[in-house]
Amino acid sequence: MQVLQVQLEVRPDPAEVGRARRWARSRLAGSGIGVDEPLSETLILLISELVTNAVVHTGTGAVLRMCFSGSGAVVGTVRVEVADASARPPRPRHADGDDTHGRGLELVDGLADRWGWQPEGVGKRIWCEVDRGQPLPFAPEREGGAYEPGPPAASGAYEARRAAQHAV
Repeated sequence: MQVLQVQLEVRPDPAEVGRARRWARSRLAGSGIGVDEPLSETLILLISELVTNAVVHTGTGAVLRMCFSGSGAVVGTVRVEVADASARPPRPRHADGDDTHGRGLELVDGLADRWGWQPEGVGKRIWCEVDRGQPLPFAPEREGGAYEPGPPAASGAYEARRAAQHAV
């Protein structure tokens, strides 16, 4: 399996969310995912929600990572990870009516094929994956890393619920 992984350090400033979106768009385009493709827009929305949560709700910086995995020149899964320095687990909420906050993790749950979180060092890593089967123009001889798509051993409760929804 081949893996292309890119990452960006995000400062603890809400303005960084826009910078993360611009950075991600350029990396998606460089990986062969066109900026006008629905997949690109979905991934940008997921990145925006996860980075916003990290910066706004923890008050700390974060690391945004995108992993493109596949076999040969075909990407099977795009994984987005946001690691922050807060050990506080994500707390999904349900927004009512005109509420302006509380929809982020609901969006992630609805758009991603899988998502979850795990403790990491003094903080945590929240991740989501979107499956894909389109060619990715990176060299077949590139060696893959240790990343394997799929949930980690210590994922959050919403990952289990999401898996149960897809099994029905």
